[in-house]
Amino acid sequence: MNAEIIAVGSELLTPDHLDTNSLFLTEELNKLGVEVVRKSVVGDNRENLRDAFHEALQRVELVIACGGLGPTDDDLTRETVAELLGRKLIRNEEILRGIEARFRSFKREMPEINVRQAMVPEGAEALSNPRGTAPGLWMEDRGRMLALLPGPPREMKPMFLEHVVPRLARRASGVRLVHRELRITGLGESHVEQRIAPIYKRYSGVNTTVLASPGEVQVHLRMWTDDFAHAQKTLDDIEQGFEIALTDRIFSRDGSSLEAVIAHLLILNNATISAAESCTGGLFAQRLTSIAGSSTYFLGGVVCYSNELKTAWADVPAALIQTKGAVSAEVATALADGIRHRAGSMLGVGITGVAGPGGGSEEKPVGTVHIALSSAAGVKERRIHFPGDREMIRIQASAAALDMVRIHFLYNGAQPATPRGTKLGTKLGTKLGGASINSAIGSPRSVHSSTTPSKRS
Repeated sequence: MNAEIIAVGSELLTPDHLDTNSLFLTEELNKLGVEVVRKSVVGDNRENLRDAFHEALQRVELVIACGGLGPTDDDLTRETVAELLGRKLIRNEEILRGIEARFRSFKREMPEINVRQAMVPEGAEALSNPRGTAPGLWMEDRGRMLALLPGPPREMKPMFLEHVVPRLARRASGVRLVHRELRITGLGESHVEQRIAPIYKRYSGVNTTVLASPGEVQVHLRMWTDDFAHAQKTLDDIEQGFEIALTDRIFSRDGSSLEAVIAHLLILNNATISAAESCTGGLFAQRLTSIAGSSTYFLGGVVCYSNELKTAWADVPAALIQTKGAVSAEVATALADGIRHRAGSMLGVGITGVAGPGGGSEEKPVGTVHIALSSAAGVKERRIHFPGDREMIRIQASAAALDMVRIHFLYNGAQPATPRGTKLGTKLGTKLGGASINSAIGSPRSVHSSTTPSKRS
């Protein structure tokens, strides 16, 4: 079954409001074997709304609309659909009594305009809404189905789950979406595509999407099938091919974020970490502490932009900064080593660079970042040049620093990441930010880093 989602509301066509309802509906529809083939956002205009519904009903079996069921003149969904289908609007006294009772519970008198919300197209089923005044509507017309739902998510979501899902489940064909999401870091979108395209193109019936964002690339594998075991085996085979092509660049197989994967590794290995950041302005620490339970592994950090505070807070020798420059391998190494010993953590991260847009030079252009990781075994340091604007450089630098921590555990004989298919909550008896982590272990590769003994180890 194919579906379209229509988000109704002129506010959704401004930069101030996002259509988040469509994301929820798509996920829930996919669980039922319903594929969403189109989404649209339509303002509060009767002609535009009529065109949107008319065209959608020509294409798909199921149309779900959110919004436009309120009591005001610009709430046009109910009237527009009734007119399109040639159905009269009839006042439903039961709905009206429910709306009046809701206002009485607030010790208010119901405004006359709310009567509009009790108007139901002929043949439509009203969907109760105990969380608001706008009832939903379920309509069927010549083999097609329409669900008209209120716009506020707190009203729309429970109404969809309680009223629409059971109706769709009765029509389920047995076809389901099998989805897998791999995340890769350290490679650009085109490099990932070049390596994996020869693999996924060998498999028919698998939809592969490669998406790029600062610091990572996502690969989504989707199969619509009624043979779940076969689909899982197919995706397993593709994933194994990706592991050979991408080696240790895969950091997640279940869509978990890089910071969640690193948090899991730190907890699993009973490790603690601290950070001294310059150009990232605390973004590395922010990403780690965005995960619930971060106090278990993150001891603290400093944002030391000035040279004086690099010395005062992370014990970087002033003479080193003067001779090598604040953006240098030596200062990054000293930052990582200094904060590790200051905080008493097992690992220390130092980040320094030129985020721009100014401050670059021929020797150290904008985007130059040095990242170091200090442990009892020594200090590893990397110089990387990131493209993009200031924000992109900071995001990519924080991702590269997180990835250095992952590589440290990957190749230093520490506890491995969670095996494929094992939920983190089950393995550790806890939840980490509500996510399950299945981090990838790949073949060794060059990390392009230098290692120097820790001066204080």
